[in-house]
Amino acid sequence: MVNLHEMTLPRVVVIGEKLEHVVVDRLSSLSTGRYGIFMLTSPTPYSLLGRYVESGVSGKVDVEVAMIRDQPKDDTLEQFGKRAAGTGVKAVVGIGGGRVLDVAKAVAEISGKPFISIPTVASHDGIASPMTSVRKGGRAYSRKAVMPTEIIADMAIISKAPRRYILSGCGDLVAKYSAVRDWWLGYREKGEYYGRYAAHLAYLSSIITMRSAQLIGRGSMEGTRTVVEALISAGVAMGIAGSSRPCSGSEHLIAHALEYMMDNPPLHGERCGVATVFTSYLHGANWRRVRDALKTMGAPSSLKELNIDEELFAEAVIKAPSLRTERYTILHKLQLEKNRIKKIIDEIGLTF
Repeated sequence: MVNLHEMTLPRVVVIGEKLEHVVVDRLSSLSTGRYGIFMLTSPTPYSLLGRYVESGVSGKVDVEVAMIRDQPKDDTLEQFGKRAAGTGVKAVVGIGGGRVLDVAKAVAEISGKPFISIPTVASHDGIASPMTSVRKGGRAYSRKAVMPTEIIADMAIISKAPRRYILSGCGDLVAKYSAVRDWWLGYREKGEYYGRYAAHLAYLSSIITMRSAQLIGRGSMEGTRTVVEALISAGVAMGIAGSSRPCSGSEHLIAHALEYMMDNPPLHGERCGVATVFTSYLHGANWRRVRDALKTMGAPSSLKELNIDEELFAEAVIKAPSLRTERYTILHKLQLEKNRIKKIIDEIGLTF
């Protein structure tokens, strides 16, 4: 029996400043003759870039714009998918942040059309991964959808986003420091598939981010570009692995549990970063390195900064393994009780 492993990778990645004309040129050259694109965006990204693109391709490309203001329901996604499936549509284009790009991936999957990712913030690794975050019954979880065929990241736009978003991206990147250890644990104890190259690529994304903490903390363009490139690299690691395994482990399960339990949770990457301090300790890894890097960047490194008390965090740690019973992590192995969790929180000073 042939052991088949399929990898899906982006065909084109463009990173630079003031790329509006590049976006227009690439969208205008997708095919010969008259054709269309289905653009998903939200009000701010549309004003920053979407309107320019729509106007720039006018006369050459038909553009249908779907404005995302809230989390779409399943039937809305199906409607978008049917509209994008039209014979004249050549691509689904997402211009915006995480929610917009998640929706665009789902629409591309439903319609069977290529997906072009144009991020306007760099808050998590979804800008370049085949994974999309979906909700069912109020619960958020990730699943595989489609890998973007093209990624165009305009640093001039991304760098103007509120600083909180780039720091959230940093939290999602340091999370790989823990996630690859969970993947190795699943391989060693459960015989799960483990891709050494994908794991090392994801791990490198976390290490480069932590080593660049001072650059990022100064808010330099070089630091921001490093984060964007690392997020893209992490997305490629998932494409190579064929799943989110190299980039999402116990720390992500805790982050998802917190989202499920809170009315107004912190950003995804903020939750992941703080949770990684905790899960790195469980793995016997250098949790102080993670904490100190987050502090240097200016990203949240404690529960207090997330407005989360130790009781809620402990409950999230207990709940986390039940969110993905098929994905073996250090939390599934240890099955920690609340008192032990609180002792660890106190031991590593995670509260403050």
